[in-house]
Amino acid sequence: MSSVSFILHKPQLSENIGACARAIKNFSFNKLVVISPKPIFPNDKIIATSVGAKEIIKKCKVYENLESAIKNVDYVIATSSRFRNKNIKHITLNELSKIDFSKKIGFLFGSEASGLSNSEIVYANCTMQIPTNPNFKSLNLSHSVIIVAQVVSSLIKLKRSSFKKSQKVKSASKKDIQSMINLCISQLESKNFFKPTEKKPIMLENLRNIFYKMELSEKETRILSSVFANLAKKG
Repeated sequence: MSSVSFILHKPQLSENIGACARAIKNFSFNKLVVISPKPIFPNDKIIATSVGAKEIIKKCKVYENLESAIKNVDYVIATSSRFRNKNIKHITLNELSKIDFSKKIGFLFGSEASGLSNSEIVYANCTMQIPTNPNFKSLNLSHSVIIVAQVVSSLIKLKRSSFKKSQKVKSASKKDIQSMINLCISQLESKNFFKPTEKKPIMLENLRNIFYKMELSEKETRILSSVFANLAKKG
């Protein structure tokens, strides 16, 4: 099940990182990604709490930022304890049955302390809430990971045949979409589009959100990139 990755954004505790590695191995997954961890990575406590999943820790990729961590992922699902007031699709655990697991799918988990911010959520294609007691929604990081891993493992085993990749329309990779967005932003900056300056962060957040939710094909991404590049030549 190498097409599925579990991405930990700014994890705070060594034991949680190790427990997450153990959790995904329980369900035959092997790809753990860590972004800007607070503890030194790896360390003895991480290795100890991973128990029999030491090889996952050894192969784990560590990134400094979210954008670089997801550049080779086709579809990112961000987990959150609450639905955000953002123009982004929300799904339930049951709706994971609609996901095409023949693509490279990444499940994004926020830090134990603060979860994921709105500026981080916009890098996802959709958000997902794990159903819990409405009066006590807090889940340990590794518990969230093992719940998702179990559900996804079952879906892949039961419905692998229903997730056949279309040969007619190939979805754009996260890397291609990011390159297109960066090109668009570059051209807008050259035209002094982001005014007033203090509103630039939210404008960038909204722009990324628009493109990520569109689920563009490779062809559509190439066309838009060409349009932005030609606008620069004519500018």
